[in-house]
Amino acid sequence: MAKPKIVILGAGYGGIMTSKNLEKLLKPGEADVTLINKHDYHYVTTQLHKTCAGTAPDDKITMQIRELIDQSKVTFKKATVASFDFDQKNILLEGGESVNYDYLLIALGFAVETFGTPGIKEHAFNLRSFQTSKAVFPHILKQFSLYKEDQDESRLTFVVAGAGFTGTEMVGELIEKLPDLAKSYSVPFNKIRIINIEAAPTVLPGFEKSAVDYTSRLLIENGVEVMTSTKILELTENYVKVANGEEIPTKTLIWSCGVRGHELFDKAGLKTVRSKMVVDKYLRIPSLENVFCIGDNAMFMKDEKSPLPPTAQVALQQAPVCAENIVATLRGQALKEFEYHHKGSVASISDHYAVGKVGSVVVKGKIAAFLKQVIEMRYLFYLGGPSLMMKQFSKRKPLPTNVQIKQIQ
Repeated sequence: MAKPKIVILGAGYGGIMTSKNLEKLLKPGEADVTLINKHDYHYVTTQLHKTCAGTAPDDKITMQIRELIDQSKVTFKKATVASFDFDQKNILLEGGESVNYDYLLIALGFAVETFGTPGIKEHAFNLRSFQTSKAVFPHILKQFSLYKEDQDESRLTFVVAGAGFTGTEMVGELIEKLPDLAKSYSVPFNKIRIINIEAAPTVLPGFEKSAVDYTSRLLIENGVEVMTSTKILELTENYVKVANGEEIPTKTLIWSCGVRGHELFDKAGLKTVRSKMVVDKYLRIPSLENVFCIGDNAMFMKDEKSPLPPTAQVALQQAPVCAENIVATLRGQALKEFEYHHKGSVASISDHYAVGKVGSVVVKGKIAAFLKQVIEMRYLFYLGGPSLMMKQFSKRKPLPTNVQIKQIQ
């Protein structure tokens, strides 16, 4: 009798950790597990702002998937999913190959939500993946180089759209890196503009007032032009137009204004919400047999009106429950309901400072920056144990000695 086939699509936080949990839960020979991902590496999504700004080496952000999994228990296939055939329990890959499954987990990650804003797809940079983030820093270097030739000050205007966690962290990296580049290219630092545009009334929308106030002051004290209650209307290769009609000359806009699910769901004719699949309390797609979905692809309602946010923390909590439920389904056992417990969030503002909330306590400054590092290290420990944790931590770049980030109380 053929062994059941478990297929995992995507090796982001949810996919890779479900795979790791299945390694522990399945008995030898109980099932064949295949992990499919378009790249042969796993990347730390919460660190992509460092890739954008060139403040971390590539191998600190990425790790080879084959080194993270037990290859005697999980088969890795580098491939891109082209379409689903749920009736035949078949996944079609680009290039024509197909993979059959008995149990399927979809964890393919997010797509960028542009809200239909003209020019964003064509001209904006984003932090969707390691590859898209990797394109930003060479572009920044090119702008400094070209400025030396044409003195076009729009080349030295760097706009970050969105002041949520990702946008705030991106601005923090620019605060740290751009003075270093100004010195390297002999460009007067007072020529450089960092602009953070947010449609909501404050930075870090929905966060505690003390954290919002601290972050706003820290950004402004370090020369960032913070534009809240400001909607972006259009982006061209030469300027960004905002709701008051102002056109800000720039060659660089980094978009961090929202995410949506994967287009493959829509192409498959499935009912979606912002290209996400609604899942039940067991993390299954109700309309499909033995198909689970977690992370950015899943719409899990914590109550009648509020879906869980598309964060790494959510995916990491869903993964072990999903693995348990796949195994329970395979064995004909009772399934476990998923319950999310928010453990706090911390946003870095360079390597020096951060802001966040742990439990009911708002943390700020260097203490928060230390907690951010602890969170990063804990994930690496769960992923690969102490050896991976120490290996990745040793790749951490020393802080630039010529950067002075202004401290506030």
